[in-house]
Amino acid sequence: MTRKYVYIFCDGKADGHGTMKDLLGGKGSGLAEMTNAGLPVPPGFTITTEACNEYYAAGQKLPDGLWSEVRAALAKVEAAVGRGFGEPDNPLLVSVRSGAKFSMPGMMDTVLNLGLNEQTLKGLATQSGNERFARDAYRRFVQLFGKIVLNISGEKFDHALEAKKHAAGVTLDTDLTSEHLDELNQQYLAIVREETGRDFPSDPMEQLELAIRAVFQSWNGRRAVDYRRINRIDDTLGTAVNVQAMVFGNLGSDCGTGVAFTRDPSTGDRHLYGEYLQNAQGEDVVAGIRTPKKIAQLRDDMPEVYEQFAAVAERLEKHYRDVQDLEFTIERGRLFMLQTRNAKRTGKAAVKVAVDMVSEGLIDRDAALMRVEPNQLDQLLHQMIDPAATIDVIAHGLPASPGAAAGQVVFDPDEADELHKDGKKVILVRIETSPEDFHGMVASEAILTARGGMTSHAAVVARGMGKCCVAGCSDITINYAKKCFVTKGGQTINDGDWITLDGTHGHVIQGHAPLIDPVLDDNFRTLMAWADEARTMKVRTNADTPADSKVARGFGAEGIGLCRTEHMFFEGTRIDAVREMIVAETLEERAAALAKIAPYQREDFIGIFKEMDGLPVTIRTLDPPLHEFLPHEQEDIDALAAKMGISSALLTAKVNALHEANPMLGHRGCRLGIVYPEITEMQARAIFEAAVHCTKAGVKVLPEIMIPLVSTVAELRLQEAVVRKAAADVFAETGVTVEYLVGTMIELPRAALTADKIAEAAEFFSFGTNDLTQTTFGLSRDDAGRFLPKYVEMKILADDPFQVLDVEGVGKLVEMGVKLGRSTRPDLKVGICGEHGGEPSSVEFCHRTGLNYVSCSPYRVPIARLAAAQAAIADKDGARASSGTA
Repeated sequence: MTRKYVYIFCDGKADGHGTMKDLLGGKGSGLAEMTNAGLPVPPGFTITTEACNEYYAAGQKLPDGLWSEVRAALAKVEAAVGRGFGEPDNPLLVSVRSGAKFSMPGMMDTVLNLGLNEQTLKGLATQSGNERFARDAYRRFVQLFGKIVLNISGEKFDHALEAKKHAAGVTLDTDLTSEHLDELNQQYLAIVREETGRDFPSDPMEQLELAIRAVFQSWNGRRAVDYRRINRIDDTLGTAVNVQAMVFGNLGSDCGTGVAFTRDPSTGDRHLYGEYLQNAQGEDVVAGIRTPKKIAQLRDDMPEVYEQFAAVAERLEKHYRDVQDLEFTIERGRLFMLQTRNAKRTGKAAVKVAVDMVSEGLIDRDAALMRVEPNQLDQLLHQMIDPAATIDVIAHGLPASPGAAAGQVVFDPDEADELHKDGKKVILVRIETSPEDFHGMVASEAILTARGGMTSHAAVVARGMGKCCVAGCSDITINYAKKCFVTKGGQTINDGDWITLDGTHGHVIQGHAPLIDPVLDDNFRTLMAWADEARTMKVRTNADTPADSKVARGFGAEGIGLCRTEHMFFEGTRIDAVREMIVAETLEERAAALAKIAPYQREDFIGIFKEMDGLPVTIRTLDPPLHEFLPHEQEDIDALAAKMGISSALLTAKVNALHEANPMLGHRGCRLGIVYPEITEMQARAIFEAAVHCTKAGVKVLPEIMIPLVSTVAELRLQEAVVRKAAADVFAETGVTVEYLVGTMIELPRAALTADKIAEAAEFFSFGTNDLTQTTFGLSRDDAGRFLPKYVEMKILADDPFQVLDVEGVGKLVEMGVKLGRSTRPDLKVGICGEHGGEPSSVEFCHRTGLNYVSCSPYRVPIARLAAAQAAIADKDGARASSGTA
């Protein structure tokens, strides 16, 4: 069967199974759906994503048969509009746009007004009755085609345009006369000859083929690749190409173009939100060349068009049951729809829209939970400027993406990327952003632009990434050459100076303003309550202090999955007693030092148990190698020796004795407790003394003692015996008994492979996936940062395995460990306590594998709760589908 590469809009649709969206992309399937619904859509056709993939598979050659299908589809478009492509007297012009399955706003390329040459230009002038419009359309076409298809620097065209406006004494493009535009077009054509060594292509069919190739090429352009990497979009999906008859919003005052959302994408409020420009083409709105009007003003300027557009917007939102991102053009008072797609939105908006649409009866609770991306919740937990702070607002712009951020000013996206790699916090400041700036935007804490509106490139991209953005800040004048900007008040902010952006109010603030955590609203609490009802897997937190425990419980943590006792040692002067223990030469000296540490540990455990009243607390015994508690520079060793009252030579010898070639695989974890059982005994006594103290005070305590880095059951049994003896002693001394569990971390491949043996002694497993990843890959997490980004870039690895669980390798060990462990102990409680416990795809894997809980940092607890709910819903939907009851 011959494969079909081209679908005219009336042939395609976004069916419920998503197969047409896979083929036609989001834009193409939306255009097809609107066409079939009878909405006013200019005719056109879509070249499938399969054609893109075959283009690359064939060494960047168009697939056989594609061009004949394109010609046939183009003939149908010509018949529909009554104009001919390349016909001098009655020319059809088309747009050529990208359109992947998943929305990638601004990441790929678009060409407008394609089909113009010296002959069709005259025809367009006659057709429209407006010579200036025709010449302006040609100017835009040559500029876009030259930049996107012929790879000429856009600055060359920009400089020519600015020079022409300056010479003509005007400030806006629209003020240039027809004669000015004719002169400018000749300059543009000369730029093309100079840069490419050939004349601008005049054959419309050649223009179309080159543009289609350029859109395919943009799928693997830097900004598109970066966007897919950040948003974890599959590189093999490919992009569709949409070829559509042009309609013109720049024919006069009864024309216009705009971008709108059916609800506010920043707040989720239910009202039409967007901008439009009269007498303009689409790129004028997003490029920030002119300041657009709010969509509400269209009601006054063109009331009939506004009412029609509002009705279409409402119809589309109800049809898709989601917020829609719409593009439209008005040609001589007639509305045309150019795009509908599910809108990108902030975390706050996503939560509000999901909850509101349940109240409105558009979706059910499961759909609402699936509608919010778990990582979007991270935006709700970001900082805002302290309302009590005194701040110096030096400029005002548009509140393009909410939140607040502080950083050092940088004007170049490449420099922003480099500084970010060095650990610096930067704010990217641009006159206006373009897709080429994407990597710098990713690296920045926030974005500030002098031009552009609420739907400009900067605004849309920032909202999609959850970054703070202030756009259209006309209060500042940017000088790239001098690396500074000057405010209307005369203040100069130089490269490297600190500023703070308030994206919620559009403020630019001098210096590093104090930031505070946000207050979560009722919509958030409602969604989280639904998530808790839907999920079957518990969510705990990694917390080492009472303060962390309190924060985590406030975010819904159902216990502590990892309390790292060594973190307590670094507080205040406690480290002194730890160091005394390390340098002790005899058991008596070590016991004396441990006796100083025990009260600190006990008090910390009391505080944590109180905060986690009624919830389990998993406490890991000492894990890191002892050398981490000692200095390594001679100057620091000498100072510490003096403080401890011992000779510098003795301390130096101790430091040298503890040195290991590979400490992460050396004397640490249970190995320390086996050689120095008194350390484990001290920690166990502190835990049980704290548990008894809290029990007497009416606090319900559920301690779980976890032995780290076990590789054999014999190691666990030795440490278990120490813990159980300490418990028995404390219970005998106090007359109070507390229920507790003893288990282990599975963080070595051998432990996973022999989990059935280890489960003979362990009452629970917790997979320490940080170390399990290190030991499975043979990677040092501390050193792998030098090359892992390259591995991800080269697709050797799909993700950094320390950020996203390696399901294929590490995951297989987890699955094996769970299965083997429960073969010995069917009621074995199993969790995960690495950083993967808060990463959504890793949480989904944990649900599938049958873990009882995941544990993550306090601020990722809501993300894990939602991810666990989504995993349970997907599981339920999958079961329905397989049984035929869906």
